[in-house]
Amino acid sequence: MKNKVIQDRLKCLREKMKQKGIDYYLIPTADFHNSEYVCDYFTVREFFSNFSGSNGTLVVWQEGAGLWTDGRYFIQAEEELQGTTVELYRMLDEGVLTIEQFLKHNMQTGQVLGFDGRVISASLGEKYQTELKEKQISLLYSYDLAEEIWKDRPPLPAEKITYLPEELTGKSAREKAGQVREELQKTGAQALLMNKLDDIMWLLNIRGSDVKCNPVALSYCYLTMSEVYIFLQPQAVTREVEELLTSQGVRILEYHNINQFLSELPEGQTILLDNRYISYTLYKNLQKQKTINGKNPTELLKATKNPIELTHMAQVYLQDSVALTRFIYWLKQNIGKTRITELSAAERLENFRKEISGYQGPSFDTIAGYKANAAKMHYSATPKSHSVLEAEGMLLVDSGGQYQGGTTDVTRTIVLGPITDEIKKHYTLVTAGMLELTDAKWLHGCTGRNLDIKAREPVWKNGLDYKCGTGHGIGYMLNVHEGPQSLRWRIAEDAVDAVLEEGMAISNEPGIYIERSHGIRIENIMVVQKAEKNEYGQFMHFDTLTYVPLDREAIDEHFLTETQRTLLTDYHKKVYEKISPYLSQEEREWLKEVTEQL
Repeated sequence: MKNKVIQDRLKCLREKMKQKGIDYYLIPTADFHNSEYVCDYFTVREFFSNFSGSNGTLVVWQEGAGLWTDGRYFIQAEEELQGTTVELYRMLDEGVLTIEQFLKHNMQTGQVLGFDGRVISASLGEKYQTELKEKQISLLYSYDLAEEIWKDRPPLPAEKITYLPEELTGKSAREKAGQVREELQKTGAQALLMNKLDDIMWLLNIRGSDVKCNPVALSYCYLTMSEVYIFLQPQAVTREVEELLTSQGVRILEYHNINQFLSELPEGQTILLDNRYISYTLYKNLQKQKTINGKNPTELLKATKNPIELTHMAQVYLQDSVALTRFIYWLKQNIGKTRITELSAAERLENFRKEISGYQGPSFDTIAGYKANAAKMHYSATPKSHSVLEAEGMLLVDSGGQYQGGTTDVTRTIVLGPITDEIKKHYTLVTAGMLELTDAKWLHGCTGRNLDIKAREPVWKNGLDYKCGTGHGIGYMLNVHEGPQSLRWRIAEDAVDAVLEEGMAISNEPGIYIERSHGIRIENIMVVQKAEKNEYGQFMHFDTLTYVPLDREAIDEHFLTETQRTLLTDYHKKVYEKISPYLSQEEREWLKEVTEQL
């Protein structure tokens, strides 16, 4: 039934395309701010394809439709696209054309490519323009074709905004604006236009809740050498927030007036734009101005956490680790004795987090995948489709929380009963990779691309791999995924390969995923710190924030080196020292047993 609905929607879309003279139409996973996660108003791609993953682009033409997504979602996409007539294109797989290559190969000379320019980045729009120029393809970017088809489309959210005190942020909005202006001067620009939501939230010390799990407010920001303008929906701004922003020299304008504001700017200004995030529509509206394509200075400033932020993060991660440890104990004590599902397990973990002061909600939808479900990297259990846990196999739980003082993200794969030797081997290899990366030491100047091999080598040596990066940056009371830092061996086109700087928080999460069998992921969050400095340069290392036991029931010592055994012993010793004071006597006795030396 659902698939018939999708077919009907695609039929309506093709009729609208004909009316507008559009031959191919692009629908990305994005909002007006090129966010990774979007509010319900912007789930247009899911509306027309049934694919619910957080990354993917739908291309529709009169004879067909295709969905491009990455390796995290191949299994999920196959299932959700069944019967929709939408074909899956597995990004980065050998022989699979990119969207640009597909369009260049299939579009006829003089045809029209359409998209809503507000949800396509300037860099992507420019790429299509360049790639398709040879065929004289026109870009029509002024239509959101879903507007006339999606009759019960959710409204644009406008939740109340809060202002963070300096005791939490470490710096005032005025100080941060000064830092940005110093960086702006180096580029030769006179102004900076931003529409990346977490950058704006960081700069002005505000938070919202317009995107599920991400504490951001729909907004734009225009900063000059003397002024800061923020564009917000009026109903989202309280009198208190207005007064606090004004006291920091910030002028508040209406969210939907951004294009009018830009059109009225005096000609000849030099404006810095980060074309990875600025929408194609905003970019085209600034053609009378001189623009410089460069990174938002806010991105790196935000990524390198200050001492006050790091202090709060350490406290939050300790309490979050306690919650997850208590959950693992509860699960192991109750499995097979009472009915537990993927959904009820996730709810129980949420309840442990709710006991922590300052908890504000999850930082993303919890992934609780039992047995084969865990092979889907971003699996999501639903009331209609979920598994009952039994006293066998493993449960993968990837979860996190938003707190007053930090954002957490942690994954553990938990033994519920008998598992195969193959699963033990795979779990041990993932453990070895996580520990090796934790122990890394390097000279300043390295990027995540240099270090990814530390985590992946034990897996690669056994002819295995995982189709995703090893680590991502993580925000401070902000988005659970944050750049520019990352850990991955292959850098995607247009992605930033950033130097790992002191104060950057990053995840360490190798895995192994075997379709229709099992999935294993272990994730800790680490902070980049300075080690010694000598004649060779400044050395760097990681400090761990996450202290949750690994599951020794799943470890086969034959696949650990002596060094890796020592690393595991040392990690578990720290887990017990840090976590045990917060546990009950029964929980503490259990933790003592499961963290003993192999």
